[in-house]
Order: sequence, then structure tokens, then C-alpha cells
Amino acid sequence: MGFIELFLLAVGLSMDAFAVSVCKGLAMKCCTLKRAAVCGLWFGGFQGLMPAIGYFLGYRFRAYITSLDHWIAFVLLLAIGGNMVREALQNEQEEADDSLDVKTMFLLAVATSIDALAVGVTFAFLPNTNVLAAVSFIGVVTFVLSSIGVKVGNVFGSKYKSRAELMGGGILILLGIKILVEHLGLL
Repeated sequence: MGFIELFLLAVGLSMDAFAVSVCKGLAMKCCTLKRAAVCGLWFGGFQGLMPAIGYFLGYRFRAYITSLDHWIAFVLLLAIGGNMVREALQNEQEEADDSLDVKTMFLLAVATSIDALAVGVTFAFLPNTNVLAAVSFIGVVTFVLSSIGVKVGNVFGSKYKSRAELMGGGILILLGIKILVEHLGLL
């Protein structure tokens, strides 16, 4: 996986966390650097941890499913991206809450990083993937975008939440298609 693909994957995965960070910022009367960093650390940490866990799970079972690996990566990315697009188009209003307590942030971090767990499984099937570098990069990108998301939400409101989810879903779908097309030799 090249740098461009990894960057697009990291941005796509971070869009859920970005959208939740925007909601957090929207609910905050005063957005401080510390509060933005707390959100970034929670979301970035879990976005980095979950694909590592997914990779080790996928690697363990890789020998049994190598003939289907490209299809698994395609289906997982298509499903994750499709779900993000569906959520973006539903226009449901989420209740804004500025709480940064451990229980709230843990649940949000897990919820926004489940898709990263599935993507981590696909890492086990991709040749020449430096998993440590990939998960670190995903975590850093998510940290930065989530921290920015808190400030964006505080300044601009929830205007960009749906667009972020829509863009992230589209990126993941396109990456899934790219993996399948490359494996089938169509590129």
C-alpha cells in the first residue's frame, strides 16, 4: 500500500471521528486546545489501536482465506463506506454533548473505530504493508482531524458533519474497488 492510498484510507477512517468531534465542538461553550487534544487523543488512539487488533486477527486466519483476501477487503471496505454514506444521507440530528468524561469518550472512540478494526483485517492480506507505520499514521491523522473537528464544530456548527461522513464513505468504497480491480489485473 502506497503513501497516497494510506493517506486516503486514514482520512476516510477518521471521518466518523471528525463528525463526532464536530458535534462535541458544537456543544462546547468554550473550545480550548486541551479539550480539542483530549478528543484527538481518544479518537486517534483508538483509530490506531483497532486496525492493529484487526491485523493480528486477520493474520492468524490468513492461511485459510488467502484465495478470497481481495474479495474480503473489497466487501469490508464497501460495507463500511456504504454505511457511512447511508448515515450521511439520513440527516438525523444527534444530540450534542460536550462531556469528555472517560465513559463517554471510551464509548465514542470504540464506536467510531469499529470500521478501523475491519480495515485492519484487510492489512493482513495486503502485501508489503508496514502495519506499525500504517496504524501509527492512521492514529496521527485521526488525532489531527478530530482536534480540528472540535474547533470546526465550535466555530461553524454541524454544517460539515454529513459532508465529512459522505466523503469518508466514498473514499473507503473507492479504495475497496481499487484493491479488487488491481487483484483481478484490470489496472
